[in-house]
Amino acid sequence: MAEEVILLNFWPSMFGMRTMIALKEKEVKYEHREEDLMNNKSALLLEMNPIYKKIPVLIHNGKPICESIIQVQYIDDIWSDKNPLLPTDPYQRAQALFWADFIDKKLYVCGRKTWATKGDELEEAKKEFIEILKTLQSELGDKPYFGGDRFGFVDIVLIGFYSWFPAYQKFGNFSIEPECSKLMDWGKRCMERESVATSLPDPERVGGFILQLKKLYGIE
Repeated sequence: MAEEVILLNFWPSMFGMRTMIALKEKEVKYEHREEDLMNNKSALLLEMNPIYKKIPVLIHNGKPICESIIQVQYIDDIWSDKNPLLPTDPYQRAQALFWADFIDKKLYVCGRKTWATKGDELEEAKKEFIEILKTLQSELGDKPYFGGDRFGFVDIVLIGFYSWFPAYQKFGNFSIEPECSKLMDWGKRCMERESVATSLPDPERVGGFILQLKKLYGIE
C-alpha cells in the first residue's frame, strides 16, 4: 500500500519551509497543497488542525501532525533509513532541540518587529535581532553546519528565515552582514542544497508579501 503524504502550507511560511526541506532530504514523495490563509482557510486545514487552525499541517496516511518542529522530528523518525536529521547521541539531540526552541521563541517575533514597528521600538528590535543572530553564529562557530559536517535539524529549523533576511533589512534599514558574516556564509552554504533551494521563496517575493501585510494592518 502506497503511503499518502500531504502538506498543507502557505508559501511565505518559514515554518512550512522546514517540513518541505525535511521531506526532500528524506526523498519522500508528497502532495503540496497551498492554503489561502489571508482569505479562505480550507475545510481540510480546519479539520486537521482544529486547535490552532494554522499551517503547516503534515498529513500522513490520513493522520495529522501539527507544528513544524514536531513534524521534522516525526519525519526523521518515520523515514529513519535515509539522511538522519537529529543526532542519535542523547546530549547532542537535547542541544539541537534547545536551539530549535531558542529560534522559535526569539527570531520570529523579533523579525516581525523589523517591519511592523517604528521609532524607538524599531531601533530596539534591530539591536535585539542582531544579538539573536550573533548568539546563533557563536553556536555555529567554525562548523559548516550547526550539527557539524552534516546538514541537519537546527539548520532546517533556521534556514527558512534566511529568505526573509533581505526584507527584514530593507524595511528595518539595517544590515546583518557586518556582524554576522559567518552566519550569512552558512545561509549561502545551505542554499547550495537542492532541498533548501527548492523550498525557499524568492526574497523579492517575500518583500512584496510584507508590503501587502503592512497595507492590510495599516502600517506606514
